[in-house]
Amino acid sequence: MTAVDPTEATTVVDPELESGFYGDFVHGLDTKKRLTIPSVWREQLSTLRELVVLPGVNDKCLCVYPAREMTRRMRQFRKLATSDREGRRLTRVLAARGERLTWDGNGRIRVKDSLMEHAGIADQVMLVGAMYHFELWNPELWQQEMQAAVEESDFAEKAQYLGL
Repeated sequence: MTAVDPTEATTVVDPELESGFYGDFVHGLDTKKRLTIPSVWREQLSTLRELVVLPGVNDKCLCVYPAREMTRRMRQFRKLATSDREGRRLTRVLAARGERLTWDGNGRIRVKDSLMEHAGIADQVMLVGAMYHFELWNPELWQQEMQAAVEESDFAEKAQYLGL
C-alpha cells in the first residue's frame, strides 16, 4: 500500500462531484399527499429549491432532478436535430407528463396525482438515491427491483461497467 503524500491532499474538488443522493428512505405521505425530502438531500440541493419530476422511462418510478442537473440535461435535448423524430417525441412526452416543483419551508413537495399513479405510489413512498438524482418508488416495487438486481448473476459485471 502506498502512503498518501500530504501535499497532494490540497487538490481542488469539483463541488458538483462532492454532492449526490445516496441511501434510501421510506416516508409516508401526509393527508395532503405531500412527501418530505430528507434533510440531508435538501442540503445537497443548494438554495435553488426547484425540482423536476419525470416519469421513469424503463421503470415504474419517478425520477426527481435538481434544477442544476435538469439544466445540464436540457442542453442535451436542445442538441437534438429537428429531423430526430424519436428524440423530439420522447422529449415532448416527458415534458408533458413531467412537473416542475418547489419544496415548501418544511421540505415537502406535492407531486401531481397522474405521476404518483404512474409509479403506483399511494400512502408510502421509497426515496432512493441515484447519485445525480433521486427516485420515488412504491416500497413493494422497490423491494422487487432490489431482489431482481441481487439475483442477477452478472451484477458484478454490471458494476464493473460503471467503474466500480
